[in-house]
Amino acid sequence: LEKMGALDVSRVVHKHQVWRLFTCIWLHAGVFHVLANMLSLIFIGIRLEQEFGFVRIGLLYMISGFGGSLLSSLFNRAGISVGASGALFGLLGAMLSELLTNWTIYANKFAALLTLIFIIAINLAVGILPHVDNFAHLGGFASGFLLGFVFLIRPQYGYFNQRNNPRGYAAASSKSKHKPYQYVLWITSLVLLIAGYTTGLVVLLRGTDLNKHCSWCHYLSCIPTSLWSCKSQNVYCESSQIGQRMNLTCMANGRTEMYNLSGDNPSQIQRLCSQLCS
Repeated sequence: LEKMGALDVSRVVHKHQVWRLFTCIWLHAGVFHVLANMLSLIFIGIRLEQEFGFVRIGLLYMISGFGGSLLSSLFNRAGISVGASGALFGLLGAMLSELLTNWTIYANKFAALLTLIFIIAINLAVGILPHVDNFAHLGGFASGFLLGFVFLIRPQYGYFNQRNNPRGYAAASSKSKHKPYQYVLWITSLVLLIAGYTTGLVVLLRGTDLNKHCSWCHYLSCIPTSLWSCKSQNVYCESSQIGQRMNLTCMANGRTEMYNLSGDNPSQIQRLCSQLCS
């Protein structure tokens, strides 16, 4: 998975492999993982694609996936991450913002809103289990929510009827294509997206671990209970050796140290890696 483009924060930060923020969206950790995501994509994506076209939904899907990868890399420093969950949550977020921005054209709007919020809450709650990257879910959802105001805006009711009136027919009240609040949401969302992505990339490429600035944020991705632990059981280091000197880089936090070794001792190397990553 690393060779094929999985999200490895150490490689993104130290080797500037930013492309991994995109390629990890198309990789999965097994048959069950890809089937679960593709079934979700069928149920969520078909309705959106039929209504708004594959170009807009395709762009929304990929940009949301990038947003999920970006937030994940800012908090999840250990191991690798793969999957389309961030992009899928982007579609859920876009469904919510599309309902809000096109509020006046829907019937039974409150029932639709409560149903959608319930579905989103259940899916986000699953993310507090171990080995589930909920930061990718949250980043994808936030990106999709903002993108929905940009890509999925609809003309207000009555605009097309007015446009198709015969020549010389004077409408009682001329309607613009969109309502003022739709324009405000469009501009605000676009500004927030550009600012958020730019800031996130700068912080990421500087190697900043946001967990050090937010002591409780890790609970958004995993809540420890008596049934499971949220601590990663394995640590990984990248090594290079010249003679008796070995350079170790912790894959979780990016720390690097040079050690003098007496012979090839795997247990000693693992112990030094554990100390470096602690």
